[in-house]
Amino acid sequence: MMKTAITEMFGIKYPIICGAMMWLCKPEFCAAISNAGGMGNVTAANYDTEEDFRAAIHKTRSLTDKPFMVGVTILPSVRITAEHYKMYLRVCAEEQVAGVEVSGAPVDKACGMEYIEMLKKAGVKLFHKVGAVRHAVHAEKAGYDGIYAAGIEEGGHPLDDDVTSMVLTPRIIEEVSLPVVTVGGMVNGKSLAAALMLGAQGIMMASRFMATKECNIHENIKNELVRRQEYETALICKSIHLQARALRNKNVEAVLQVEANGGGLEGILPLITGDRIANAWETGDVDLAPMMVGQSVGLIHDIPTVQELLDRTIQEAVDRIRAVSATISL
Repeated sequence: MMKTAITEMFGIKYPIICGAMMWLCKPEFCAAISNAGGMGNVTAANYDTEEDFRAAIHKTRSLTDKPFMVGVTILPSVRITAEHYKMYLRVCAEEQVAGVEVSGAPVDKACGMEYIEMLKKAGVKLFHKVGAVRHAVHAEKAGYDGIYAAGIEEGGHPLDDDVTSMVLTPRIIEEVSLPVVTVGGMVNGKSLAAALMLGAQGIMMASRFMATKECNIHENIKNELVRRQEYETALICKSIHLQARALRNKNVEAVLQVEANGGGLEGILPLITGDRIANAWETGDVDLAPMMVGQSVGLIHDIPTVQELLDRTIQEAVDRIRAVSATISL
């Protein structure tokens, strides 16, 4: 075990959290991560109805007796409405899940302070994924329980302040008193050791979890992640103020070309739809859709089980910390 504020808060073995991932973070995968000692994730936007969302929580609980997070991303969406966000949060409170990972707009602004109060009353820990100190300060004032410090290295939607995890983590720790988890570039035990040295209480991984045996994506995609290098990602959708980091492929190059030609949302949207992404995960077509992965892809070298990944990540972190300690004379 490794004891930090995060392991103590949730009663988990390892301070390693799985980040929300559309179409991938469902009950079976979530439970595998939680059962292995980490913190699994059920991503709310995978579910269109309250019945399906609640059923996913129940199914996860049938597969693990360990805590897990629910990911709620509050960003502009064609499919997910403002009422969906309120429903997701209400169900999380009613089901008393261990915690909620919020990305995008803060709950108090998007849904109202009553939803934060509802979650806190239910004992649900509320974390906000932020890319700036100012947003972390707001989250603390609003009553959140912790912060995910998400650097520009991350896949998905990093804030366009473009601050790295190495700088963002200690800066947020300087300004808030909440536990901080480092996000972006976190992939192995060396990453975990580095985050702990910066003052973080744990790490969030997403891209690394994609390349595991339990992740329900086509083997072609997993093998592509192993093959690719750290410089083979790109930031897309900057022109429509929805910056996203994705693996370079034919789809991403097409999006960048639309943006270079001055095309707006109308030209970009058909290339980045959720259905297109879901189809790519299933068929293994590596050029069909934007694959939201971070620069840590360059450090993904194999496809282990979730248990193997977490166990060796902790062992490597311990080994690195001990090795560095042995070189220091106090």
